[in-house]
Amino acid sequence: MTVKVIRGEGQGWRPFRFPPRLRQAAPADGDPATLQRAVADGFQEGLDKGYGEGLEQGREAGHREGFARGVEDGRALGREEGRLQGRQAFDTAGQPLERMIEEFAAFRLAFDQARREELLALVQKVARQVIRCELTLHPTQLLTLAEEALTAMPGDQEDVRIHLNPEECARIRELAPERAAAWRLVPDEKLALGECRVLTAQAEADIGCQQRLDSCMDTLAEHIRAEG
Repeated sequence: MTVKVIRGEGQGWRPFRFPPRLRQAAPADGDPATLQRAVADGFQEGLDKGYGEGLEQGREAGHREGFARGVEDGRALGREEGRLQGRQAFDTAGQPLERMIEEFAAFRLAFDQARREELLALVQKVARQVIRCELTLHPTQLLTLAEEALTAMPGDQEDVRIHLNPEECARIRELAPERAAAWRLVPDEKLALGECRVLTAQAEADIGCQQRLDSCMDTLAEHIRAEG
């Protein structure tokens, strides 16, 4: 032990000693087995304490991490559920509009179809009136059609008969007697005005205005409907 000397003024020298440090008392019996058990117990106590503190710290850290992850997962799930609910609400709200759009499309289709049919009917009506007026002024055009038909008919052109409406037959003989005399005109009450049939020994041709008009109208109808 180091001795520190303190000198006081007007006083003599005197020695000073520090008190001895406390020492852990050895086991009274000094048994090594007891000492070893004490060391082992202290080590186990420290180990248990350290394990408990580490477990508590890990539990707190895990709780914080789990809470943060749970918050993030909850937000993501909430956003997805909100999106799905919003989409469902939008679809539900849009169903009446979709029905209106479908109904309007069907109405427009029906309207366009009716308009096309009306247009065809108007064209056919006007065409008939034009044909009737033309035949009234120039009935000999039926003879021109008959001559054109004969050039395309098979077989020889002997015994040719041209069947006409009686009224038109009389007008042709009146307006063009020389042309009427060149053909064998047959009045046929079954034929309407503008109708004409050309017959030979081997063939028969319908060159009436109605079938020609029907053919033109069918072609026009196909064209108009294809555009629709």
